Amino acid sequence: MNGWTGNWSPVLCPFSDLHNAAAGSFASAFAALVLCPTELVKCRLQTMYETQMSGKIAKSQKFSCFACCNCLSVSPPSTVWSVVKSILRKDGPLGFYHGLSSTLLREVPGYFFFFGGYELSRSFFASGRSKDELGPVPLMLSGGVGGICLWLAVYPVDCIKSRIQVLSMSGKQAGFLGTFITVVRNEGIMALYSGLKPTMIRAFPANGALFLAYEYSRKLMMSQFEAY
Repeated sequence: MNGWTGNWSPVLCPFSDLHNAAAGSFASAFAALVLCPTELVKCRLQTMYETQMSGKIAKSQKFSCFACCNCLSVSPPSTVWSVVKSILRKDGPLGFYHGLSSTLLREVPGYFFFFGGYELSRSFFASGRSKDELGPVPLMLSGGVGGICLWLAVYPVDCIKSRIQVLSMSGKQAGFLGTFITVVRNEGIMALYSGLKPTMIRAFPANGALFLAYEYSRKLMMSQFEAY
C-alpha cells in the first residue's frame, strides 16, 4: 500500500506474499483475453499437424470446410493465417474466445499459486533479510517452485480447456463441465494429467530463468531511474 508523508513524498510499503499472489491472480484475468485467441489457434494447428502425421488426414486430402454449414471441399488450414481466417469466416471475431471461461478458470487460480509459490520461496531463502539481496540461484529456485505450483494446481483445467478449443473446430464443444465429465467417463481421471511430467520438467528451468531475468532487469531499470 502507498502512503504519503506530510511533504507529499511517497512512502512505499512492501506488499505481503499474499498480496503479491492476489495481484498476480487479478492481472491474469486481463492476460486471458489475449491468451485465449492465441492458444485457440495454437491448439487447432497442433491438432491438425498431429492428425496429419498419424495418417488420418493427408495434406492433399479434402475435408469439410469450417466456413459454413455446407460441406465444401477445401484444403485443411495448416498455417496460422489460414486458421485465423477459418475462425473469422465461421464464427466471427467472437470465435476466438471459444474456451475463454476455461482459460479464466486456469489463469486466475493458477497465477495465484504461481506468484504465491514464488514469493513464499523468496521469503524462505531470504530468512528475514531483504528479498532484493537474493542471488541468482535462490531466485531461479523460487521461480521454478512457482512454475511447479502453477501447473500442479491447474493442469487438469488446462487439459479440459485444450479439449474444448479443439472440439470447437467441429462445433462439438460441450462446455467445461460437460467436457470434464466426458473425459473422466471415457478415459479415466488420469487422462487429465496426461503430459504432466514433461510439463513439470519444462516448467522448473523455464520459470526459474523467467524470474531471474525479471528481477535483474527490474534492478537495472530501477538503478537507471534513480540515477536521474
